[in-house]
Amino acid sequence: MTYRSILFILIFLFISKIQAQNIHPEKDSIKEFTALRIANPPGIDGLLNDEVWKNKPIATNFVMLEPADGNPSRETHPTSVKVVYDDEGIYIAAYMKDNEPNRIMRQFTQRDNIEQSDFFLVDINTYNDGENQTRFVITSAGALADAKMTGNNEDYSYNVVWEGEISYDENGWYAEIKIPYAALRFPKKEEQVWGIQFARKISHLNEVYTWNYINKSLGKSSQYNGLLKGIKNIEPPVRLSFYPYTSATVEHFQGNTKSNFSAGLDFKYGINDAFTLDATLIPDFGQTAFDKVELNLGPFEQTFGENRAFFTEGTELFTKGDLFYSRRIGDAPIGFNSAQKEMLNDEIIIENPEKADLLNALKISGRTDRGLGIGFFNAITQETYASFRDTITGVNRTRITEPLSNYNIFVLDQQYNQNSSITLINTNVSRNGHFRDGNVSGFLFDIFNKSNSFNFTGEAKMSNVNKTEQNITGFASTFGIERTKGNFRYEFKHDFANETYDINDLGLNFTNNYNDFYAETSYRIFEPTKKFNTFNIQLFGNYKRRYLPSLFVGTGVGASLFAITTQRFAFGGFLLLNSDFKDFFEPRRNGQYVIYNKNIGGNTWISTDYRKKFAIDVKVGYWVYSDSRQENVNLSISPRFRISDKFSLIYSFEYNNTINRESFVALQPTAIIFGNRDKQSVENSIRGSYNFNTKQALNLSFRNFWSAATFAENQFSSLQNNGSLTPAQFQISPDNNPNVNFNIWNLDFSYKWEFAPGSEAILLYRNSIFNLDSQSELGYGESLGNLFEESLRQNISLRLVYYIDYNKAKNIFKS
Repeated sequence: MTYRSILFILIFLFISKIQAQNIHPEKDSIKEFTALRIANPPGIDGLLNDEVWKNKPIATNFVMLEPADGNPSRETHPTSVKVVYDDEGIYIAAYMKDNEPNRIMRQFTQRDNIEQSDFFLVDINTYNDGENQTRFVITSAGALADAKMTGNNEDYSYNVVWEGEISYDENGWYAEIKIPYAALRFPKKEEQVWGIQFARKISHLNEVYTWNYINKSLGKSSQYNGLLKGIKNIEPPVRLSFYPYTSATVEHFQGNTKSNFSAGLDFKYGINDAFTLDATLIPDFGQTAFDKVELNLGPFEQTFGENRAFFTEGTELFTKGDLFYSRRIGDAPIGFNSAQKEMLNDEIIIENPEKADLLNALKISGRTDRGLGIGFFNAITQETYASFRDTITGVNRTRITEPLSNYNIFVLDQQYNQNSSITLINTNVSRNGHFRDGNVSGFLFDIFNKSNSFNFTGEAKMSNVNKTEQNITGFASTFGIERTKGNFRYEFKHDFANETYDINDLGLNFTNNYNDFYAETSYRIFEPTKKFNTFNIQLFGNYKRRYLPSLFVGTGVGASLFAITTQRFAFGGFLLLNSDFKDFFEPRRNGQYVIYNKNIGGNTWISTDYRKKFAIDVKVGYWVYSDSRQENVNLSISPRFRISDKFSLIYSFEYNNTINRESFVALQPTAIIFGNRDKQSVENSIRGSYNFNTKQALNLSFRNFWSAATFAENQFSSLQNNGSLTPAQFQISPDNNPNVNFNIWNLDFSYKWEFAPGSEAILLYRNSIFNLDSQSELGYGESLGNLFEESLRQNISLRLVYYIDYNKAKNIFKS
């Protein structure tokens, strides 16, 4: 481990040596705009008829970003922008001319959802560092979206309060925007010099234009901003806002009705011009979207996306190195499974909570004007108990399944040269008492060379787990070199982890003990041809080994294609050929592996033009194994209907069928039993939205997932030390039945109203049904019929959130 750490540091020092001062791409072409101070602000109504907009400088001469490269904007579709400012914020007027205004697409949507509309956007980089900026978008229907930008990465979970309105006439459409200084972080200077970019999408032409030219084949788009000058003598405001909430819930299940009322508070405070404190006190996540639960028969836990806003907004620092899996916080208690197994004779479980309640959480993050990013995250979850009752004596007892737990992350991330960074990160989890604690530290680098033509990435991470007086240390590393310039590109990468690497207290890793190599090469276009707006052809391969003992695991080679025609018809797919593969995780016993035969498979897909009233996505996949009857077929079909500019529906159907797969059945003292398994699944889902306007909407989300796994009778086997399988006896009984029938139904129907900037009311009706049994012989229809015989859980909730800005509140009280 010491040898690998020293080697990793030497590689980093060598790369740093060859990485010279970065020259800003296309520096000579940077445009500049000087904003003028105004005495009286415009009314934000989208009409642009205020006196303040007359005779002001104009930013114009936009150039094409998509599909071509740098072409001047059409004479029939010019775009011009004006920017002014006062002591409260900056104001932007955008004029989007169109000689065919009846063709302007304007689909009504809610916040951060653009869909099929024209839009105008502004990127503002207040430190002009080529990396970090805030994006503000307004669509031709008047919907607003905002995002935190880091290089080319967009985080639309980031939300700030700003204003924007639109209007139309026979010459096109117009946008009027106010961005208060409270929505930005900027240094205290006599004159601000900000990076800025304007862009416009014309959907019916399938074209995007930007004010300052962006070279798509080189570097990041954030490195091609123009400059905004002239903003002088402004004071960074007190950035303090409160989001008090209240919620009421009524739930009915199995004849019982329960009600609950809760209240809490989120707040944001600007510690200084660079750093912000976000906190949630007594949080309530009762209205977060349902998880897409599936039948999981594999060796790894099922993972879910994060639906809690606090854990998705502004977390780009904390996700460095992939050490933070936020669903760990408030997840199943660490002793949940052991409590299920620890019942004494004649005992029953009265209660065993599936989640540990979150008491509070906070995060502090920001970046100095020298590019140093600092982040601190803390969350505390409540002590959780399982309760048991002796059915003979009536005596109750409790057992702690999760003690009071403290989750922390600390990050230092130094960016430099507008394209590179080095990072130190530490995550740790402390649990009260004699429970497992975890600590992980990482050193990361992401470095581009002088010309932005090569990227060097690396990670060295050390884990430490302390449980029952054991202290286990692990190590993992990644190193990659990638060609990042031009049509022809390539990449080489090495991934390593020893057998004790474990980040699962606050992170997520399924596997360790690997020593893998990866290579790829690709060819892509950046300017359209007669038939294609874009395409990318890729060849790739991997070579996998186990670290201890050093064993060959498998290798694979493949190819993929992604293409979009000039008519916005997209298609592609991949083909992959794998060698025999040693699977060390399916047997569920350390050191054992099962060999799966070499196989070939892939998929192909199409996606039609979303601008049309009807569009469809279709994907078909197939895998076949050599010298084996194992096969896999999967199909997904997703038609989407834009019934009007206010009403849209998306239906999705997915089918998966795997037959004759040798799969784990049971662990025995001297044997590992496998069986020949067929598994099929069907998923139906519907997402619908009716938007009264951009502030009020009805939303529908429905999902039904069914899966059945059936083991063939008298086709069981025992796993041998060499990875092969030999016939074995295994008796299926009611208490020992691996066959599974799984069915789940979720429906959410909600009304959402943004009644003031940053404030909203949500009324949600939710129902769910779940069934799990061993009747795997049932088909989808029969299983669905049985599902409706189960108890229906119904829930109605109302949540109100109100935004309070300190500066506005202070002025109200003064007046």
